[in-house]
Amino acid sequence: MIDFLNRNIFQPYPELLVFVTVALGFLVGKIRYKAIALGAVTGCLIVGLFLGAQFKVEINGTVKSLFFIMFLFALGYRVGPQFFRGLKKDGLPQVVNAVVVCVTGLLVCWGFSAMLGYGPGLSAGLLGGALTQSAVIGVAQDAIGSLPGYTADQLKTEENLVPIGYAVTYPLGTILCAILLANILPRLYRKDLAAESAQLAKELDARQEDPDLGEGYYEVVLRAFTVQRPDLVGRTIDDFEHQQQELGRRVYITQVRRDGKVIDHTQQTAVREGDVLAVSALRHDLVDFDARTHIGPETDDVELLGYRTESLHVVASEKAQLGKTIGDLRREPFMVGVYVDKLYRSGSEFPYRLSTGLERGDTLVLTGPKRLVDPAAREIGKPVPTSFATDMVWVGLGIFLGGCLGIPALTVSGVPISLSTSGGALIMGLVFGWIRGKYPTYGNVPPGAQWFMDTLGLCLFVAVVGINAGPSFTSGLSEAGWGLLLFGAVATLIPLVVGFVVGHYVQRIRFPILMGVLAGGQTTTAAIGAINEASRSQIPTLGYTVPYAVGNVLLTIWGAVIVILQH
Repeated sequence: MIDFLNRNIFQPYPELLVFVTVALGFLVGKIRYKAIALGAVTGCLIVGLFLGAQFKVEINGTVKSLFFIMFLFALGYRVGPQFFRGLKKDGLPQVVNAVVVCVTGLLVCWGFSAMLGYGPGLSAGLLGGALTQSAVIGVAQDAIGSLPGYTADQLKTEENLVPIGYAVTYPLGTILCAILLANILPRLYRKDLAAESAQLAKELDARQEDPDLGEGYYEVVLRAFTVQRPDLVGRTIDDFEHQQQELGRRVYITQVRRDGKVIDHTQQTAVREGDVLAVSALRHDLVDFDARTHIGPETDDVELLGYRTESLHVVASEKAQLGKTIGDLRREPFMVGVYVDKLYRSGSEFPYRLSTGLERGDTLVLTGPKRLVDPAAREIGKPVPTSFATDMVWVGLGIFLGGCLGIPALTVSGVPISLSTSGGALIMGLVFGWIRGKYPTYGNVPPGAQWFMDTLGLCLFVAVVGINAGPSFTSGLSEAGWGLLLFGAVATLIPLVVGFVVGHYVQRIRFPILMGVLAGGQTTTAAIGAINEASRSQIPTLGYTVPYAVGNVLLTIWGAVIVILQH
C-alpha cells in the first residue's frame, strides 16, 4: 500500500504529481465572485508552487517545453484570424488602442522594475501578472535561459522568480481590470452600460437577446394549418410566399398534405381547400401573420411536421453572394424556407445584423428543411461537414515549421536574440489560423482539441513551472516584498487609463465598445465577462476580439523584451 504521507511519494513518479496538481488547480480555479474567477491557470500555478515546496520534485524541462509550444501554437491558431482582420482599415482604431495599452504596460513595468532593482525574473513576473498574460512565463524563462554572464544556479533562480512574481500580481491585476472597466469608469463618466449597449444595438440593427427568454425559446417555428380561407384556395405557393415577403414577413410553406397523403410539391403547386400546410416562419412573423385567420384552424400533424431538418455550416465563397448584406441574402429565391442561424467570422461567432456584409471565408449556419438547405448552401459557397477529427498533419507541420523559424538567433551586445521555438510556434499558429479562417475546409481543429492544446496545455505547463519553482517560493517572495503587489496593481491600472484617454477623447470610440477594447488589449477574459454582465448585452464583445488577438501577440513578445531590457 502506498504511503501517501511519505514526502518522497512522487520522486519516482513525478508524472503523478503533475496530474494531481492540475486536478487541484482546476478545483481552486473555480473560486469566483460574480463574473470574476481565479481561473484554472492561476489555480494550477498556486497549487504547483505549494506542492512543489512540499515534495521538492524536479520535472524534466522537455516536458514543460512540449506543453508550452503546443499552447502557443494553439493560441496563435485561435487568434490568428482576428489578428490579421484587425490590420484592415475598419479594425485599425482598435489595433492602435491595443498597441497603446500594451506599449504603456511594457514601459510602466520596465520603469517599476528598474526603480525597485528587480532582475529579469521578477521583472517578467511583474509584467505577466499585472497585464494578465500567462504566456509571458514561458517566453521569459526561455529568454532568461539564453542570457550570458550568469551561472547555471543564477539562471535557475531568475527563471523561478518569474512564476513567483506572476502568482503574486495576477489575481489582483485581474480583479482591478474587471472592476475598473465594468464599474469605476462607467460611474465616473455617468454612463449606464446597459442603456448605452441597448442604444448601440438598436443603431446597429443587431439581434438582441430577450433576458426573459431561456432555452425554451425558438426563433424559427413550425406549425400545421388546414386551408379553409376561400381567398387562399387556387393560389400558388410561390404567390402566397411572395405576398408575405412584400409585407415584410418570412412565412413559408414547407410541406403539403392532400387527401390524406403528403405530396411532392413545387413553388407552382396550387393550394386547395382542405389541404394541410406545414408553415415555417420566424416566431414574430407568424404571430403578426395570424395564420388561423388567413389560412384556417391549426392542427397537429406529426408526419407533416416531422420532416428532416438540417443545420449546415457553409463557407461563403461564391462571388455572386460576396458583398451582399444578410438582408439582401434573405431575399434571394434560394433562401426560401432557409434561415441564417449564426455567423462566424475569423473563427469566432459574430453578432451579425441585417446590414452586415458577407465576406469571403465567413461561415454561415443555415437552418431549415434538408431539401432546401443543401441547394442554398451550394449557392452561397462550400458546405463544411461538422467533424470531431483533428487534422494532425496540419497541427504537427505548423508546430515543426514554427519551431524551425524560431531557432536562428542574432547576437546584440552579447545577448542572443531569437524568436525561440515557442515564439516561432506562436507566429506560425497565427499564419495557420489565418489560413484556416480564410479557407475553413482545411486544417480542422475542433473546439475540444483547441481547448486541450490551449487551456490544458498552458495549465500543464504552469503546473510544471510551479512544481519546479516551489522549493524557492518562500525565499523569492521575501526578496520581492510587498512592493511587488503594490506596484503590480498600479501597473495594471495605468495602461488601462492611458488606453481609455486615447480611445475616449482622441479616437471617440463608443463607450461599451471601448470597454471591450481595453479588456482585449490587456487580455483579461474575466473583465469582458464582467463588462457583458454589467451591460446585459454582448455588444462590448464587438470591441474585444481584435484587441485580444493583438494583445496576446504583443504581451507574449514583451516577456522576452523585458528580460533583455533588465539584463
